[in-house]
Amino acid sequence: MNEESLSQLYLKDTAFQNLMQKRIFNVLLVASPYDAFMMEEDGRVEEQLYFEYVSLNLSSPPRVTRVATTEEAIAQLEQKRYDLIIMMPGVDVSQTFSGAKDIKKIYADIPIVVLTPFSKEVSRRLSNEDFAGVDYVFSWLGNVDLLLAIIKLLEDKMNADNDINEVGVQMILLVEDSVRFYSSVLPNLYKFLLKQSLIFSTEALNEHEQMLRMRGRPKVMLARDYEEAVELYERFGRNMLGVITDVSFMREGKKDSQAGLKLAAWLRERDPYLPIIVESSEEENSAKVKASGWQFLDKNSKKFPVDLGNAIKRDFGFGDFIIRDPETGNELLTIHDLKDLQRHIFDIPTKSLLYHASYNDISRWLYSRALFPIAEVVKYHRFRNEEEAPLVRQLFFDLIVKYRKMKNRGVVAVFRKDRFDHYSNFARIGQGSLGGKGRGLAFIDSIIKKNPVCDNFNGVTLTIPRTVVICTDLFDEFMEANNLYPIALSDAPDEEILAHFLKGKIPDRLADDLLALFEVVDRPLAVRSSSLLEDSHYQPFAGIYSTYMIPHITDKEVMLRLASDAIKGVYASVFYADSKAYMTATSNVIDQEKMAVIIQEVVGRTAGKYYFPSFSGVGRSLNYYPINDEEPEDGVVEVAIGLGKYIVDGGLSLRFSPRHPDKVLQTSTLDLALRDTQTRMYAIDTEATPAEEFKVDDGFNISRLRVQDVAQTGALRYMVSTYDHMDQVIRDCDEGSGRRVVTFANVLQHKVFPLAELTDFMLTTGQVEMCRPVEIEFAGVIDVKDQNSKGTLYWLQMRPIVERKDIVDENILGLPDSEILLRSNSALGHGNIDNVSAIVYVRPENFSSSNNALIAREIEKINRNFTERNEGYVLIGPGRWGSSDTALGIPVKWPHISSARLIVESSLSNYRIEPSQGTHFFQNLTSFGVGYFTINPASADGFYDVDFLNAQKAEYESEYVRIVRFANSLTIGINGRKGTGVVVKPNQ
Repeated sequence: MNEESLSQLYLKDTAFQNLMQKRIFNVLLVASPYDAFMMEEDGRVEEQLYFEYVSLNLSSPPRVTRVATTEEAIAQLEQKRYDLIIMMPGVDVSQTFSGAKDIKKIYADIPIVVLTPFSKEVSRRLSNEDFAGVDYVFSWLGNVDLLLAIIKLLEDKMNADNDINEVGVQMILLVEDSVRFYSSVLPNLYKFLLKQSLIFSTEALNEHEQMLRMRGRPKVMLARDYEEAVELYERFGRNMLGVITDVSFMREGKKDSQAGLKLAAWLRERDPYLPIIVESSEEENSAKVKASGWQFLDKNSKKFPVDLGNAIKRDFGFGDFIIRDPETGNELLTIHDLKDLQRHIFDIPTKSLLYHASYNDISRWLYSRALFPIAEVVKYHRFRNEEEAPLVRQLFFDLIVKYRKMKNRGVVAVFRKDRFDHYSNFARIGQGSLGGKGRGLAFIDSIIKKNPVCDNFNGVTLTIPRTVVICTDLFDEFMEANNLYPIALSDAPDEEILAHFLKGKIPDRLADDLLALFEVVDRPLAVRSSSLLEDSHYQPFAGIYSTYMIPHITDKEVMLRLASDAIKGVYASVFYADSKAYMTATSNVIDQEKMAVIIQEVVGRTAGKYYFPSFSGVGRSLNYYPINDEEPEDGVVEVAIGLGKYIVDGGLSLRFSPRHPDKVLQTSTLDLALRDTQTRMYAIDTEATPAEEFKVDDGFNISRLRVQDVAQTGALRYMVSTYDHMDQVIRDCDEGSGRRVVTFANVLQHKVFPLAELTDFMLTTGQVEMCRPVEIEFAGVIDVKDQNSKGTLYWLQMRPIVERKDIVDENILGLPDSEILLRSNSALGHGNIDNVSAIVYVRPENFSSSNNALIAREIEKINRNFTERNEGYVLIGPGRWGSSDTALGIPVKWPHISSARLIVESSLSNYRIEPSQGTHFFQNLTSFGVGYFTINPASADGFYDVDFLNAQKAEYESEYVRIVRFANSLTIGINGRKGTGVVVKPNQ
């Protein structure tokens, strides 16, 4: 029962935007100028309605058009569509009713209401009229609230079938035949309901959702005789919140002085728990009503409206939920909202819980707040004896938790200090933009919500980390309040810019919100950039700005200082030299860039004094390095142990296709596994003294650990294997004395964690939702000890890969080596690269990896000259471009090679490094249509005619680098689907 009920919750969320689809927007008022003037009291009905709507936070107040006669009304109806016609009788009441019949013959679907001043004479006249052309008659008492009530009553009637029967919106049935009385009761009833729904809409997470939630308020249906009441119950009784009935009204065609009591008895037979309020002007009915267990109200009481409001609030589930002792009736506990019920569900005495559940009090209270999915499960779970209490408490608690998680999913909530808790998922501080990464995260959250399988994907939960986004308006406020633009836009060194930003003061309200956040999040925090330009569809700014990690500190003031400095550091990174160079390369203007900041709990768990995720990774839905049976469309994933910064920095990750996880090239042979797998990892030191001053290098406080050391703690189980030196084999376990090798064999081959299936799901679903190839980032925690869960995978980011559609001439790709300068069988990119005539290459004969840092600085200067001239070039060099490890390659950053149109990694006979295949800046390379070749001439994998280049005259030459320029543009073509690419020798 519990599991089935819980699993259904995700499928039954309420789409409030689909409620109240039929509305009254245009009202035609048929009244003499005098009557209309008296009705408006020298004001406009439209204005009064507008202010009434605004005061109750309602949207779309109707427009009122006034005409004087039935003939004018018909003429007006021919010109414009009206949703409601209100007619006020003049001297001749009969003329109004006959006019209504005439209109109804032509416009049968438009409701017609007669609004008449009350008097005995008018009542006498009405008793003789034919009501066939009129839907309702109301008594005008000079209160504009009645117009609101009429409109809402008719809208409720129009939407009842869908909203009540299909969605579960509750209904209040009012049974009353006195025109004067229901004209008085309905305005009070609606005013009460609308104010209550405004209060309860605070369950919503933002203002838009708050407005939508008000559509879930209970509907009111008016019955004017016994048969109409029975018919309404039979249509909507399954979702009836309560009944308010008179005692004397028509039954079987004649006045029955006991009709209300008979109706109440009939209803109670069908629903023993239905609240019934009986109102009567005859005091002798009081005893009968109370004896039957119903609520009695005296119509003659001067405080009848107050009594009615109190009775509805108490019996229909509005207001606070009062937990009572069933034996004494004493109040034991007051529940204010859903969060309060979750907090106190285990505090409610067993007898009280059984009592309230038995009478559907809990579900009714939930229904009144439009919490339909959870209310329905509670209502139909029968709780019969006290022995079931522990299970019932746990069920109700689990329902509330799951519902709150579901409601948080896919919604960008407004951050409120008193509302953000462990079940909050995504909130924003400020009113500006979320930035590119922030929007991407919100989009991911909406995808997860649409796919209930994410809640239990083969024993794993797929989610996003708890996230708060500081919107761009706080960036503007910080910059202006601290007068930072002069230094930010100057050519000052990065360190000087950061120093000025760190001296700045963040807004006080942001500091208060951060302190509230620390009360909830008890993990280290990642403070990430989310600029307006980052992860946009055509110019992804991946990895350009800073991301700081800060440890969790129990001292909240220290935590505030660290978080504030991290935010300032991210803001400052917008104006660093690399960022400005990137802006120039992408033709963007630096002062148009605005920064939102994502504060996110760091995925992971503690092992000893270090905190890190079990694994981190990136994936792409297009694989331009397919091997064996892989296809480019199968996608590619790179995964590593520890923090994802290791992959960003170009470290050795494990590469696999999620549709072919058992074929991992790097672990296919013993030599490759020992040489080309991860030996270092990044983690957060939870015991380190917090930094007094932040640095430009956002990894200054990240610990770089040996995998071998961490594996000894058992924290890397299932991800590492053990090399047995004696038998010269790698065993898929983390036991033994040999070296630990990061193979992910137990995950990929033995399926202890469905990483391949999950990454395939993310890539496939992401590509469908984005309608273009995507790149994703993720991190996960594998539960080694939990029997009920394999762990959690956190979807951290998604951005588009821009795929060029240029058609490459196959004849060019098929040219013989004698006509080719470069040929790669492992080419990244797709299409033709035009307008490139220069080649910058590292001289193989003088190359030594010990000089890689010097070469990086030289190439940075060369690139700057090309950028200033707005020229592109081909860049060729050994090893891994962009690796932070100088032993693996030349440690350039993206801005240092931003004008390269084709980048080539060429192995030397004495320097063979596996290709990098996907550090952060390669996302930018592919996005800008930049090609990437991997060539290994020594093993006949590709071709590189370096002798041809050496024979050309150099435009620039140093000990390590040469630049050769040709008179005409080079012919460069890449077939990304086949992974082949060439650079043709220019004509001599």
